[in-house]
Amino acid sequence: MSVLPRWADPAVPAADLDPQGLSRRGILKRAGLFGAAFATASALPGAAPAAAGGSRPADDPELVYLVGDHHVHTQYSHDAKYTLNQAARRGAQFGLDWMVCTEHSNLGHDAIGAALEHADIVAARAENPRLLIFQGLEWYIPGAEHATVFTAPGEHEVELLRQFERTCDGKLLGRTDGTAANEALAVAAIKWLAAQPQDVLALANHPSRLGIDSPHELRAWRDAAPAVMIGMEGAPGAQGAALPGLRGANSIRGEYENKPSAQSYAGYPPEAYVTYGGFDWMTATVGGLWDALLAEGRLFTITSNSDNHRTVRDTLRNGDYPPGATFDSLGKVPDPLETGVAQPGSDFWPGQFSRTHVGVTRYGYREVLAGLRAGRVWVDHGQLVDGLDVRLTSARGGSATLGGRLRVRRGDRLTLTVTVDSATRPNFHGVLPRLAHLDVIRGAVTGRPADPDSWRAPQTRVVETADVSRRSGRYTVRIPLAPATGPGYVRLRGSDGNRHGAGLLGARVDPHGPIAHPPGDGDPWLDTWLYTNPIFIDVA
Repeated sequence: MSVLPRWADPAVPAADLDPQGLSRRGILKRAGLFGAAFATASALPGAAPAAAGGSRPADDPELVYLVGDHHVHTQYSHDAKYTLNQAARRGAQFGLDWMVCTEHSNLGHDAIGAALEHADIVAARAENPRLLIFQGLEWYIPGAEHATVFTAPGEHEVELLRQFERTCDGKLLGRTDGTAANEALAVAAIKWLAAQPQDVLALANHPSRLGIDSPHELRAWRDAAPAVMIGMEGAPGAQGAALPGLRGANSIRGEYENKPSAQSYAGYPPEAYVTYGGFDWMTATVGGLWDALLAEGRLFTITSNSDNHRTVRDTLRNGDYPPGATFDSLGKVPDPLETGVAQPGSDFWPGQFSRTHVGVTRYGYREVLAGLRAGRVWVDHGQLVDGLDVRLTSARGGSATLGGRLRVRRGDRLTLTVTVDSATRPNFHGVLPRLAHLDVIRGAVTGRPADPDSWRAPQTRVVETADVSRRSGRYTVRIPLAPATGPGYVRLRGSDGNRHGAGLLGARVDPHGPIAHPPGDGDPWLDTWLYTNPIFIDVA
């Protein structure tokens, strides 16, 4: 029998839901999914794949968005702190519907920790039945940065992850330098994942932090298996790193405090090494690397997550190892101990600040994977809005939503329809968020570039801005777009309007984009943004 998220469970009285839960239930009702079709979908492995609702086109199904986090660490990572159930309870407390435990590779994790962790995940699934908990791994990509790798629950989920860790992890194999052989190993590893019978996804983590994920590597990973390597973190975790007075005068949101090294790709500008409105340079730059990937006409999804290791101002400390014990001998760090005094940390709890919203038509593990793979994704910080629905339509008929493709004739008039459910409660900072503007970003699909290290999309720019600062409740914005003259894509961005300026490629490209904060002074709650995945336009 299915177990639903609390807000979606008809047996839970409306009076027992908080305002955000009521809002999400309302969205579900309006989508026509509140009832048998949604409620009977299995939350267990082997559930039927998501299907488009009714007679709607496959690129524009009726959706409900489940909130999640694909990058969470527990005591099974050598540099983290919390028990798995502590992380799961906090995720549920802060409104998550799904989360992925992504432990660092380590000899102790491979030999002992992964199996112990799995037992804890099974127990946490039982204790937190309305939270879908995936087991995953933070892969040290040979010759590059990290990536989330995770699979649906099943008989062999732990064996797959352990075999991958043992045979493909750059850290365990000592294959960290950016050599051609290591780049080839990374591609082979992704192809190995694609050949497995399990449903597996991978996303590149904090891609600009060290500058060692070059454009040609990102393209090679995606090309190796587009159904596996589906995207990257648009915004890293560690969003509390630059809270004033917390970590020092040089701290940056996301812990993006590095400079180019001998391992970094030389073609990245100095601006690539910090965040903008908390988002990675690759995502935040209109006409930059994310757009260059989209301009090839292929989906590459962005996400936002906590990368939780140590929560800001939390009072727990790491427990003490027994005499003679180490992480490798135990497979985990000891359970944390209460101190009553704030401890060092840069992170927020899963769901507390960063959220990835995935569109599904049924509830379950495989449905989350299917929604991510289809690109039905938008992300926000600070609970900026309760809900978002984006549809692109043609005057001749036809519609598509996030991750989809709208097929039109040359010269067809287009309309972007955005329905916003405003925040209905204070966020976890105690402030009622208010969306100030929505920016429509449009680019041309020009195909694969001659240079695989190209990171520019010169035909992408902000084409429309809607001022929504005086609007509240549930409202719809209809934005006419110029007729289609060739293949392209449209994506959406919005913010609270507190901090913005000319984009990194100039005001003609992006007149009021996110900007970098002063080092040591980056309160994330005062600078929140949302981004959506693209909708592609195919022209006959």
